[in-house]
Amino acid sequence: MAEVEVARTGRRGRGGGGAARRAERTAVKIDAAKYIERNIPNFEILTPEAIEVIEANAETVLEEIGVAFVENPEALKLWKDAGADVRGERVHIPRGLARKLCATAPSRFTQHARNPERNVEIGGKSLVLAPVYGPPFVRDANGGRRYATMDDFRNFVKLGYMSKWLHHSGGTVCEPTDVPVNKRHLDMLHAHMTLSDKPFMGSVTEPSRAQDSVEMCEILFGGLDGRTVMTSLININSPLTFDATMMGALKVYAEANQACIISPFIVGGAMAPVSVAGTLTQVLAEVLAGVAYSQLLNPGAPVIFGAFVTSIDMNSGAPTFGTPEASQILYGAGQLARRLGLPFRSGGGLCGSKLPDAQAAYESANTLNAALMGGVNFMLHACGWLEGGLVASYEKFVMDADQLGALHKLAAGVAYDEPAQAMDAIREVGPGGHFLGCAHTQAHFKDAFWRTNLFDYRPFETWDEDGGRDTQALASARVAKLLADYQQPALDPEIAGALRAYIDEKKASTADSFI
Repeated sequence: MAEVEVARTGRRGRGGGGAARRAERTAVKIDAAKYIERNIPNFEILTPEAIEVIEANAETVLEEIGVAFVENPEALKLWKDAGADVRGERVHIPRGLARKLCATAPSRFTQHARNPERNVEIGGKSLVLAPVYGPPFVRDANGGRRYATMDDFRNFVKLGYMSKWLHHSGGTVCEPTDVPVNKRHLDMLHAHMTLSDKPFMGSVTEPSRAQDSVEMCEILFGGLDGRTVMTSLININSPLTFDATMMGALKVYAEANQACIISPFIVGGAMAPVSVAGTLTQVLAEVLAGVAYSQLLNPGAPVIFGAFVTSIDMNSGAPTFGTPEASQILYGAGQLARRLGLPFRSGGGLCGSKLPDAQAAYESANTLNAALMGGVNFMLHACGWLEGGLVASYEKFVMDADQLGALHKLAAGVAYDEPAQAMDAIREVGPGGHFLGCAHTQAHFKDAFWRTNLFDYRPFETWDEDGGRDTQALASARVAKLLADYQQPALDPEIAGALRAYIDEKKASTADSFI
């Protein structure tokens, strides 16, 4: 009735506009930003000469040293038939063969979400952000550090769904230790499929679990028809070893045209040389072998060049994050990935801190910015990572997720169209004035600057009167608000029922196992 009255009279009743604005501010909005499309150049740290040396050395590693495909006779036969020299479980790949096989992998692909508006493009100039992956522990301000549960897992999926700047629901956002090992993948996938409508990752802990992931996706999507609906993480057992479990999961996904991140797991000084060039040589050799194997299984299967790299503290033996060397390796790996024509995975909000404190912020910022500038296309661990990946932190999840908005803004580059030039504003204000009230500011202030949803910019007196809360306390309050405001995306009841029946049947068919 009010809208009709406004339309007829051309004016609002007293206070109506303010009430409408207040309602707009307090209404629950579930915004989801599109994946980042960079309008900035990549930072390239390697000279052409350095690239030639590293690529030549990687080929030498593959040919002379070889890579091990353990407990996998099928892989050994595929490599032998392709022209490799197979000695026991060691595969020696002739120069150029792996690179030739990699040529069939796509440079860019679409991962479909159940909500088509949430589809992501992986490759080219895109950057897709996904949350933390794999921690067995969780931490929050109230409960402290504890083993993760399925309730924690569901909460993190909800937080990811409610986070505007995350494009992807991820995979094992924490490891729910209260569910049997051989069945928890079913519950985790169900959470991603029903509590969010963003794209997600499949299980890789056993080939049969990868097959379950494919079959559940066939139910969710009404058949796959060649579509890629999962991007899953295949870690290489560095140095130079491809274990049967991961390769078995890779086989399932490659044959189903589902994407895999072929990712060396490098701790410099322990699983790779201490030098940047030496580590990049090993990373490239391992990725070449892994991607080539995926193409032996299914030419054209989508894959991502992965590089998870950290260094080691030589005093304690603990991994370190956010270091200059890790950034150098990230930048270099990005160049090598682009020369192969493959999408690139690296980066994240990585840190070694035990708490979401200054150490966590510095180390995470170093890696996040390096990933943006280094041309990363798929960023796992973009938010929530704590304690070297052992802990998924509720507070750090929302702290990191807030900062991801700054990456979106930076990636957009600098506009220089007529409105951005602001010549009308400069003319209007002239010498000695201010721009707060000028027409240009009034027209553009709402979207001129990136705005945090977390930090406190109020004057000291106002902040102090409101309890003087630090960032962790603000993050804890935001976690509570997001979970309270959460609204589950709709899902066809027939599909939901079919998923539930599939899970119940799978669980009933085998005994629980916690090992």
